[in-house]
Amino acid sequence: MKKKLLMFAAVFLIVGCAANEVQKDEDQNKEAAILEKQEKNEEIKNQETEEVVKPDEQPADESTNPDPAPTISEYKLRDDFSIQNISNPDEKIVLLTIDDAPDKNALTMAKVLKDLNVKAIFFVNGHFIDTPEEGEVLKQIHQMGFPIGNHTYNHKSLKDLTEEQQRIEIVGLNDRIEELIGERPRFFRAPFGMNTEYSKKIAAEEQMLLMNWTYGYDWEKAYQSKEAIADIMVNTPLLRNGANLLMHDREWTSAALGDIVKGLQNKGYKIVDPDQIETPDRKETAAQ
Repeated sequence: MKKKLLMFAAVFLIVGCAANEVQKDEDQNKEAAILEKQEKNEEIKNQETEEVVKPDEQPADESTNPDPAPTISEYKLRDDFSIQNISNPDEKIVLLTIDDAPDKNALTMAKVLKDLNVKAIFFVNGHFIDTPEEGEVLKQIHQMGFPIGNHTYNHKSLKDLTEEQQRIEIVGLNDRIEELIGERPRFFRAPFGMNTEYSKKIAAEEQMLLMNWTYGYDWEKAYQSKEAIADIMVNTPLLRNGANLLMHDREWTSAALGDIVKGLQNKGYKIVDPDQIETPDRKETAAQ
């Protein structure tokens, strides 16, 4: 009997130890599973944090990518259509403008001005840019850095047209010019210098500066030669500070253009860059 009790005790001890070992293994397995789960959670958390803070995915620092500085206009158009330096009204300046472009001479005139490092506004008529070849001429003038102005599509007197016809003449040309050079004109000059209240309204809608001139001569028979037009454009009593010179795409004006520019410069006049003139789409004030 005593021997049997001893055997039962031994068996019980063995079973108990085995059970303890099993429980111990289970506890260890549970701990390992918990640790593994924690490690996975930590890893996921770290990955999410890395995705959020990746340097190349952060929003650009606005301080390192400032907006372009606004264009500051240096000149303005006065009520009499002369030009004035806003911050220095006494500066001796003149503005060159060329109407009825690009007919037969505009590209040559642009090259002359480019060689002399001065600019002019080329006021365009739509019937001169109807064909692909004519359109290419306008593109070349624009690519040389010259501002393109609107002189209506067919150069008809606006006073003789209905409002609908006036809109076609002005807006239709702006559309065509934009199609060719990628931008709309900022200057408008009515044929014969005669605006209507409606054309002024359209120009305002299109954010164009209405422009006429202070003097011009090359349509008069007496000045249809190189020598005559060069002399009168430089020596006219109408030449003054801020003069707005009207010229046309004409053979004699083209031939005289270099002499006109040099003659004005020899008298101390600076040729204004039209891109620095205040227009309705750029109402910033003068440079300080």
